[in-house]
Amino acid sequence: MLEKFTPNQRLLVAVVLSFVFFIGYTTIFPPQTPNSESNSTQVEKTSQVALEPTVQTSLETNGSEISNIKTVSTDTLTTITAKEFTLKIDTLGRVSSVVLSNEKHNGKDGKLSELIAASGPKPLQIRFANEALNDAAATTPYTTSINNIALGENGKASVTLTQNLPELTVTKTLTFYADGHYDASIALSNEKRYSLYLGQHPEIIEQMMTVVGGMVYSGENLTTIFEDGDVEGRSIFSDVHLVSAFDQYYATIFYGFDKNTQVSVERDMSSNPVIYLEGTPNFVFKGYIGPKEYKTLQAIDPILVNAIEFGWFTFVATPIFKILMWLHGIFGNWGWAIIALTIIIRVFLYPLTHKGMVSMQKIKDIAPKIKEVQEKYKGDPARMNAAVMEMYKKHGANPLGGCLPLLLQIPVFFAIYRVLLNAVELQGAPWMGWIGDLSRMDPYFILPILMGATMYYQQKITPSNFTDPLQEKIFKFLPVIFTFFFFTFPAGLVLYWFVNNLFSIAQQYLVNKQFESARAARHEAHLARKHHEKD
Repeated sequence: MLEKFTPNQRLLVAVVLSFVFFIGYTTIFPPQTPNSESNSTQVEKTSQVALEPTVQTSLETNGSEISNIKTVSTDTLTTITAKEFTLKIDTLGRVSSVVLSNEKHNGKDGKLSELIAASGPKPLQIRFANEALNDAAATTPYTTSINNIALGENGKASVTLTQNLPELTVTKTLTFYADGHYDASIALSNEKRYSLYLGQHPEIIEQMMTVVGGMVYSGENLTTIFEDGDVEGRSIFSDVHLVSAFDQYYATIFYGFDKNTQVSVERDMSSNPVIYLEGTPNFVFKGYIGPKEYKTLQAIDPILVNAIEFGWFTFVATPIFKILMWLHGIFGNWGWAIIALTIIIRVFLYPLTHKGMVSMQKIKDIAPKIKEVQEKYKGDPARMNAAVMEMYKKHGANPLGGCLPLLLQIPVFFAIYRVLLNAVELQGAPWMGWIGDLSRMDPYFILPILMGATMYYQQKITPSNFTDPLQEKIFKFLPVIFTFFFFTFPAGLVLYWFVNNLFSIAQQYLVNKQFESARAARHEAHLARKHHEKD
């Protein structure tokens, strides 16, 4: 059937069907979401896990061996309370719980968000290369210099954790800040080989088409992403600026360590990334656990903003996100900032979209003549193609004129999509009364319905050259299909698409009027010539 499409239509079909398949697949087979119990505040005594020892130069590992675990019972040793979070350290010297206090971060079940995964290694977990020493470390509790810390709004406080092992004393000195970051130093009384674990990524809300996993930011602005379920073997890095275990909105980060520190990424039994650093007898670094809010990360350390990941089109998405933040500073509302961003992008893309619309109109005008040529030379494909191209050239119509503008807009569209999908700033952001959170679906489906209606009208006034009634029917149903998919999309993204449709309608209307006027002028000129010939 595709051979009956024009080049314009084939490209549009490919883009639309790819989009529909991508969204449809992730809607029917959504990413696995954590058990609701893992999102709730952990009780004081929990059952945790400690990985068996592994260091790359002393033990050979593979994807299954790294996930060998044994159950260790732990208690909460120290609790740090701040305005935005409550953090707990367990008796094995690990960060065992971080619960965000602000309700805008609540999970779908309405419970406070827990940022530490229920399984896998925890942040600050140490694993020794020596098996006997590691077994002792997994069962010997730390002692603490303080059990409870209350941080003021701009305060900081330190805690010293000590573990006395056979012929070795481990001392962790941690200084916590109210913005969620901390300074850390690990000192060993004797030189022993060990690895320090970053911990697994948070498991709060995982929406379709979001990237979840681990990140290594190294060298000259090189970002390496390890997606859940897609990790193979072991990867080793040096000259690393930061490592991150992240989901859609939140991250656990280590940074500020020596550039000679060796960083390794391996897979667990589910092929998810496990990130660890090779420690030294006196190891100094920094950490952060919390939302990936740009301004917060920028204020802590500018290097941290590189933990905000927008996928393949980061080079386009990053400036778009900065413009969105600038607009929010002007309007004070993320909804109006999204509308203003849409206007700016439409103005920027106006020449491209205009060129595509004009090309479509020209092809529509000469479609009957093209059909005549195709019928005339249907037995001679080479001659038919030559005649068709001559017809295009004669009338100044480029069959690819609508394709190129569409192709150039695809990176911009996906960049905006990723920005609006991954911007934690939209959490809890209201707009126009009935939408209380732009990061979640419209509770009354008003925006998706408006989006579908405008898409239908835009399609109605856009010239089409379908010769197959079945093709035409399929395209007529696209607004209904898209509306169905957009029911579950974040309201901020649907708002962008709705406003974008409005501008497309306005621009298409102007182009249509322009060609109608030109046709009317040609018709009048034709009538005038006929009248003149009669005279």
